[in-house]
Parts: sequence; C-alpha cells; structure tokens
Amino acid sequence: MDKNQSIKDYNEKIKRIIVSEDEIKEAIKQAGEKINASYDGRPILLVSILKGSFVFLADLCRAISVPCEIGFMCAKSYYEGTVSTGIVKITMDLDRDISKYHVIIVEDIVDTGRTLNDIVKLLKARNPLSLKVVTLLDKPDRRLVDFEADMALFTIPDLFVIGYGLDCGEKYRNLPYIAEYDECDKK
Repeated sequence: MDKNQSIKDYNEKIKRIIVSEDEIKEAIKQAGEKINASYDGRPILLVSILKGSFVFLADLCRAISVPCEIGFMCAKSYYEGTVSTGIVKITMDLDRDISKYHVIIVEDIVDTGRTLNDIVKLLKARNPLSLKVVTLLDKPDRRLVDFEADMALFTIPDLFVIGYGLDCGEKYRNLPYIAEYDECDKK
C-alpha cells in the first residue's frame, strides 16, 4: 500500500467530530478554574491512568495554577479476555506515598466503570487526604458498575471514539478533537 492510500484509509475511519478542539480547550479551562478554587494551597497529586489520559493530563495541569504534582499509573483489566479474572492488574504503580496529597485521578473516559472503580478502591486504601476523579468523557450508557466521576467534562452516547489520547489500535491519539470511529469494513 502506498503512503497516500494509507493516509486516505486512516482519515476515512474518522466518521465525524463529536467534541471539537475549541470545546475541549474551554472545558479544560473551566475544570482548571474549579480545581484551583477547590484546592487552593493544598497539596494536589494529579494521577494519569495511561495511556489514554496523557493528553488530557498535559492540558489540564497547565490549566491549574495552584501547585500540583504529577503521577502515572497503568492498569490492565482482563474482563474481556478469554479468562476473566474480575480484577485489575496494575502494570505501573505510583512511586510515592499518597497519604499527604489530595489525589485527583485524571481519566480519558469512564465507560463500564469497572477498571476505574477498582483503581479508586486501591488508592482509597492508601489513605489520601481526599480522592476525586476527573474524566474528559463519560459514557454512562455502557456502565456496568455503580460509578460516577466527580467531574466529567463531556457526556457522550455509546459510540467508539478516538482522538485526544483515545486510540484504536494505538492510532488516532494525536487528533486534537474527539471523533467517532467508523467501524464499517473492519478487517
């Protein structure tokens, strides 16, 4: 396949824009203002759940003017695998004691809620000063557990979305907006 055909195939999978770049920027600015007002002068640790939330974390931390630190976690859930364990495996954990921080989990999307629900339980057991969840996208129609983020910037319908950190086969994370992925003719 030549380069032009590859780019054409890539672009053809972007069905439509769901949330524009400008809408994302404005929502992040407002979220930053809320966090500033809530945590002024208190020790904040923003925890990104990799990989999808890294773009959101980068922009959100720049919208926050109060001092904050950054941490990363990576989790794999085996709910959809051939052997369902019903647990989340932490493949990269935080490298610090969180008991002296107000922890804000920064997530790209809350879908079924299972993985994030387990991560919240894990981190609460480590006794942070407080624990909140901020998500870029909330997809409540897919929820399988009773879980709600403390702050959701956008609520979307049950669509497969890409962009702004969200991927399909590790592609499309670099899009500056959220788009519906066209799953037609999947190979």
